[in-house]
Parts: sequence; structure tokens; C-alpha cells
Amino acid sequence: MDLIPEPWRIGGDEGGRVRLDDRTRLEAGPGTEGVARWLRTTVGAATGLPFPEHGDSEGPLRLAVDPRLPPEGYRLSLHGPGRLIQGGSAAGVFWGAQTFRQLLGPDAFRRAPLRPGRIWDLPEITVEDRPRFRWRGLMLDVARHFTPKDGVLRLLDLMAAHKLNVFHFHLTDDQGWRIEIKRYPRLTEVGSWRARTKFGHRASPLWDEKPHGGFYTQDDIREIVAYAAERHIGVVPEIDVPGHSQAAIAAYPELGNTDVIDTTRLSVWDTWGVNPNVLAPTDNTLRFYEGVFEEVLGLFPADAAQFSAFIHVGGDECPKDQWRRSPAAQARIGELGLADEDALQSWFVRHFDTWLSARGRRLIGWDEILEGGLAEGAAVSSWRGYAGGIAAARAGHDVVMCPEQQVYLDHRQHDGPDEPVPIGYVRTLEDVYRFEPVPAEFTPGETAHVLGTQANLWTEVTEDQARVDYQAFPRLAAFAEVAWSALPVPAERDFAGFERRMEAHYGRLDALGVGYRPPGGPRPWQRRPGVLGRPVDGPPPSR
Repeated sequence: MDLIPEPWRIGGDEGGRVRLDDRTRLEAGPGTEGVARWLRTTVGAATGLPFPEHGDSEGPLRLAVDPRLPPEGYRLSLHGPGRLIQGGSAAGVFWGAQTFRQLLGPDAFRRAPLRPGRIWDLPEITVEDRPRFRWRGLMLDVARHFTPKDGVLRLLDLMAAHKLNVFHFHLTDDQGWRIEIKRYPRLTEVGSWRARTKFGHRASPLWDEKPHGGFYTQDDIREIVAYAAERHIGVVPEIDVPGHSQAAIAAYPELGNTDVIDTTRLSVWDTWGVNPNVLAPTDNTLRFYEGVFEEVLGLFPADAAQFSAFIHVGGDECPKDQWRRSPAAQARIGELGLADEDALQSWFVRHFDTWLSARGRRLIGWDEILEGGLAEGAAVSSWRGYAGGIAAARAGHDVVMCPEQQVYLDHRQHDGPDEPVPIGYVRTLEDVYRFEPVPAEFTPGETAHVLGTQANLWTEVTEDQARVDYQAFPRLAAFAEVAWSALPVPAERDFAGFERRMEAHYGRLDALGVGYRPPGGPRPWQRRPGVLGRPVDGPPPSR
């Protein structure tokens, strides 16, 4: 079977076939009504099968929750008149429905039937499956280049098709503020637009001189969260503090270090890199961001889906020079009895750790938040290699493994001259397939702290949906198998077998309209000749 991610166990397939036609009923057991709705509106639209609730078909397709199965596990049984998708929860049934769709073939991934009235045959098989990791994530940066709402909904569909279940939504940065906050309207009136944009790496001499921006209204956010929840995807919003905040300071200059810089002269940043303009460690700043997070909590309810209780606060790449020069920041260090500016950043993050915990939420941040210590419930996104994740797990914190050297999908896929705006290390499809999230030296107790893994896609040089598609696919399919399937150690993984299964999967991606990187290299329109990147030579470090 050409299934991706590869299931745990497949039985049967001795030549028998199961037939589906326009009389095939769909029976939804308690708790599976949402999956039935998804099958009718998505698979039904592609195949032309109406999946009626009532009728005289010989064998219905039945959906059922079986609590004896793992929560996200499923059993898909297609034998004779029996057509059954069972899951340990509604999520498990949904992942089984995704496998059912793959078995129907690439035409089941379209939006309308190619041949109305077609009879669909499936192999007589049983698929038993369950995920390796609970957190199977993808981060999309919409701050550097804005992704309109429809593009976000499309990406959620692509995640669901690959059994990914956490969408890390990077909403704010120096280059743009993308979420409406009603009590602070200038965050979007001013902070969501920049006058121009650097084209290519920050050393590039090229500029796109037209304004760039956009934001999601609060109703847009509610729609995105609800759409994700219907697909059993939790949305984890990121509001960056105390660094990566120039867009917010441009909108509200009092948030910056006004005693060392004229913050009224700042605009939304139009280039890339680590920005020196960071939030001032004042009570005013804390109250402002508490107001922001109050609205964020209302828009991202904790019970929407698995991991929806998490709020990401960034906490990375915060230069300390302004704090060193700021009398107000130095006074705060003295008032709090802190050792230095690094401890001041830790104090800033811990304030929101405590604030979120008091409201029943969990803070997660990039691995810099470990510096200075964390509250018990906080979790870490380990991006600077594995070290942050190792330190976090050994200190008793949960961790999501997303090392930039391995699973930053904005990094280039080949060292050839035609790769568009080459960034970072070469990470081929095979490299991603051989990525291992859990360090070999972990004890069972440390391994238990690994919630899962996540691929990250930053958009400094990824300016639109076509570029996002190119950077994400097909590598996201390999990552999804790493996150879901019970693969052997990296050296023993059957990459040749994965490539064979990808031959069928490319047909599914084609039907979905995904502009992936072809195995033979970029198509002419996918290249960006003459646009400067930042390639890094040699293999990435393993730790």
C-alpha cells in the first residue's frame, strides 16, 4: 500500500475488492458526527458519493469510537460487506478517514468528481495504526510574509491529510503584527503594514518597494481555530516577547526603551535579522501584554483540541544592549535583585509563565527561556539543535523537538544553483526522513518529556503560497512519517521504500494543487535567479 505516513500494521489484500457506489450509506456512531460531515463534504465532493444516512446498500461505511484503541489510534477494516473505521476517539476515527481517502486514490483529493457515476473499488484490507508522538506540529511564520486566511485554511487541510495535529501560528514579529487586538487597535492599524520589503537575504541589494501586510480579524481567528478543531488540530498562537517586537513598538512607542532611543521614529521593520529594539521591562509593558494575552486566550480556547491550552511567548533572540544602556532597565534589575540582563529576560518570561498558569494555560517558548529557570508547567521548543531539549527534559520540562539544522523547512533542499534563495544547510527529502527527534542518550524518563516534534517554516524569503508549497513539500510528507510512524533508527529506515510510496503521493499533491519541489529539481517558475540567499556549507551538526 502506498500510504503516507506508513501505518503500523496492514493485513489482507489478497485480491478481494470492496465496492462503493452512490448507494453506500455512511453510519456515524456517537462522537463521530464531525468525521461523517468531513467525509461527505470532502471525500464526497471529490468522488461524487453522497454517503446517505439511509438506503438499501448492502454494506454501509460505519464510523465508531472504540475506547479500547489508543486515543489517536484507529482500525480501518474493509472486508466483504464490512466497511468500518474505528478509533480510540473521534480524532482516531478522523485519522482513519484520512487513510481511507488515500486508499481511494489521487482523484479523492480533488474538489469535484472527474467521472460522475464512477464506482469505487478498494482492496480488502485491515489497517491498524497509531501515532508515535502526540505533538506532530508545523509552524508557519505569517509575520514576515502574510498568509491570507484562505491560505491558512488550505494549510490546515494539508496538515490533516498528513496526520499532523498541532499548528504553531507565529503571529507577531518585528516585520508585522497579524492579529486584531480590540483594546489596542494601532497594533494592526500601524503594526500590520510595512512600507517595503527586503527581497532575499538581508545582505541582498534588492527591495520590493510596494507596501506589504495584512492581519486576521478576531472572527478570522475564531474561524481558523474552529476549522482546525474540526480536523483535530490544535492551534498554538505565538505572541513574541520581549524581543522580535518592533512592529508593536512602532504602534505603541511607549513599549520600547524610550530612555535610550527615540521610539517614535521607529516603523515596522522592512528587513531581516535580529532586531535591537526590544520591549522595555516596565510595569506598563507588562500590563499592555496582559491585555493582549487576555484577548488571545478568548480567541484560542484551551479545550478546542489537543494542546490548545499552550500559548507560545517566543522568548528568543532578545539583544540586551538597550537594557544595558537604559537607566530604567538597570533600575529594574536592582529593584528585583537580579544578576544581569539575562536574568531580566528570564524575569520577563516567568511573569507571563505565572500569569498564564493562573488562568489554566501552559507557556511554551523557544529554548532561550531555559536561561534563568522556568516554572514547573512550562514547555520548551528546542530550536538551537538538540541541546535545549536535552536540558529541558533533564530539568523535568516537556519539550518539542524542532532543531533548525534538521527540520527548518525554509532551509534549502539541494546545493544546486537553481534552488530559490538558498538558506541554511542542505536538508534533502532523505535527510528529513532520517531525522530522529529523541536523542539516543535519553533515559525512558527523559523520553517521556518529549511531547513530540515540529517542522518550522520561516518566511523571510518565502513570499507567497507558491514558495511555501515549494519549501514544505515533499519534505513535510517525510516529516509527517517521522512524527507518526514507528520507524527504526535513522540508518535502518527504508528510504527507497518511502520514495516508491511518494510516487503515488505526488499524485495526491498534484490533485490538491500543491506546488512541491519535483524530485528532479525546481521548475523554471520556482527559481529565483539572482536573488541573494545565505547558504551554509557542509553537513549540519548532529547535536
